[in-house]
Amino acid sequence: MIDTIIIALYFAAVLGIGFYHSRRKTTTTEYFLAGKQVGWFAVGATLFATNIGSEHFIGLAGTGASSGLAVGCYEWSASFCLIALGWLFIPQYLRSRVFTMPEFLERRFSPGARWYLTIVSLVAYVFTKISVSLFAGGILIREIFGWDYMTSAILLVIVTGIYTVTGGLAAVIYTDLFQAFVLIGGAVYLSYLGLGEVGGFAALREALPAEFFHMIKPLDHPDFPWLGTTLGTLILGIWYWCTDQVIVQKILSAKSVSDARMGTIFAAALKILPVFILVLPGLIAKALWADEVSGDNAYPLLVQRLLPPGLTGLMVAALLAALMSSLSSVFNSCSTLITMDIYRKLHPEAGERRLVWVGRLSTVVVVGLSIAWIPFIRYLNDEIYQYLQSVQAYIGAPITATFLTGILWRGATARAALVTLIFGGFVGASRFILDILHKAMGYDVGPLTIVVNFSFLNFSVIVFFLCVLLMVAVSLVSEKPVGSRIADLIFDWSRLKISANPAAERRTTIATGLVACVVLVLWHHFR
Repeated sequence: MIDTIIIALYFAAVLGIGFYHSRRKTTTTEYFLAGKQVGWFAVGATLFATNIGSEHFIGLAGTGASSGLAVGCYEWSASFCLIALGWLFIPQYLRSRVFTMPEFLERRFSPGARWYLTIVSLVAYVFTKISVSLFAGGILIREIFGWDYMTSAILLVIVTGIYTVTGGLAAVIYTDLFQAFVLIGGAVYLSYLGLGEVGGFAALREALPAEFFHMIKPLDHPDFPWLGTTLGTLILGIWYWCTDQVIVQKILSAKSVSDARMGTIFAAALKILPVFILVLPGLIAKALWADEVSGDNAYPLLVQRLLPPGLTGLMVAALLAALMSSLSSVFNSCSTLITMDIYRKLHPEAGERRLVWVGRLSTVVVVGLSIAWIPFIRYLNDEIYQYLQSVQAYIGAPITATFLTGILWRGATARAALVTLIFGGFVGASRFILDILHKAMGYDVGPLTIVVNFSFLNFSVIVFFLCVLLMVAVSLVSEKPVGSRIADLIFDWSRLKISANPAAERRTTIATGLVACVVLVLWHHFR
């Protein structure tokens, strides 16, 4: 009974915050970019909450239980990607005054590049981010409470959709700020209880194989080869953290470059935590109940067996916070893409009120599609975090290559960008289809089996460098872009200064160095 009350209070708090920030959203800047008035602390918290979905609780703990700490490479690589976002990408994005990443690609390259990224992003959001979040949320709710999967998933989608539709990005960001505290607090407490139950970290190391505590694996490791876990995760991370609409839209809402940059550094610091509060619980569950842990049930087992009534409700609220914060961000980003990159492109005469109305309607449509997709989600692979990363690997590498080359090199051309995106997309889609045929459906793909069995992380590294080479080669034989048109979209070392306040400059630089050093020390310790 007390657990139900706590969960009900959580829903009431989230809806209250969401509706409070739903007032007077009458312009596109207010609705899609929160009026560009968000401070650094809220920016950092919403970046973290948006990223940490229920699939992290399920997937990171599950993979931790089966493979050890190595899956944490995604989290610590993310810290460096966030630093790159703050220092390399943010100045160009904010100077361009765009609403979306496809719009930025059009400014830098061409309308064709914009259309490509818009369509790929929308399809990827529905079939990866939304579906995997709902699948993981369904596992949690079913394992802990025994609630009906369909009913609980539909309820979560509707509640999240309500405040996202009415409040736009401001409602998403400030509910994320509240939810970040809930999910971090709950996860930290459960890790503390788990370590106490197993007898401390030293006892945990004795109870599990030594390789569980090494993050650097051999090059031929099937899941975590060292090349993929270092360079590969950085390539995927730059795509996700530095070019993906769901993440970058939060940065575009910052009230200044200084706030945006400091927010990314704050988020980079928070990304140190998941290894200890999400991956480590999987190892704890494995040590406590080796015969009962089967991948994705590791975290629910800890919640069920270690938390007393009342605290179980609080932990479920934290898990719901992770799910709802991720869903709301994807819903809002989908509506932004549909409105600003499709509707406004086709109807340039549309006024501000009409665009906001279309944005709200688009969110309703995406919510409806999510509900319709729920019955099919249960057929996803149980290793959901690895599934999500592998799908993203196939679409992320060419996008990373295009953005990085376009921002760092003035000579990158529109034709090169489109050719690279199409080539990389075709290669990634081919690999994904082979995976489905061979691994999911059991078909013999003959000599192509070697491609399917090749680590997707190493595969993404190869695709990335092929795309960079293609980008350079086509650019060299294409018509050069007009320098004045792209001047503000190219990285310039002289523009790294973020404010006239030397003290603020110093604090940001010191914070960046401190976060980078902590991550490197940790990675070295668990190498």
